[in-house]
Amino acid sequence: MTESTPRIPGAAPAACCPPIVTAALSEGDAEIMAAMFKALADPVRLRLLSRVASHPNGEACVCDIADVGVSQPTVSHHLKKLREAGLLTSERRGTWVYYRPAPGVLASLGEFLADTEKAGKEEISLAAQAS
Repeated sequence: MTESTPRIPGAAPAACCPPIVTAALSEGDAEIMAAMFKALADPVRLRLLSRVASHPNGEACVCDIADVGVSQPTVSHHLKKLREAGLLTSERRGTWVYYRPAPGVLASLGEFLADTEKAGKEEISLAAQAS
C-alpha cells in the first residue's frame, strides 16, 4: 500500500528546472525550487534528508532516522514538509513508513547548483582576464 505523497501542483517527480544561468526560471519552476530550498533551510529537515539519502538501500524506515534531537511528532512534521516539497516519497509497510529521495530530485538540485557555481566562476575568470 503506497501512501500518497503531496506535491506542489505541476511539480515533476524528477528534475524540474534548467540551471539558473542558462535560462530564466518560469514562475512555476521558481515556485518548485523555492519550496525545495525552503524545506532544506531547516537543519532538522536537512539532517533527515541526509539520513534517508545515505541509508543502505536508498530508503529508511522512520524508526531508523527519527533520532535527530526532536520529538516524534516534530520528526513527522518535518518529513511531511520534505514530502510536500517533492524531496521525499514514502510508503507505508505495516505500521512503519519508509522514506526515499524522490527520483531525480537530489541530482537535479545538485546540477542546478553546480551549473550555477560553474557559470559564476567563469564570469569571475572572464572579468579578471578583461582587467
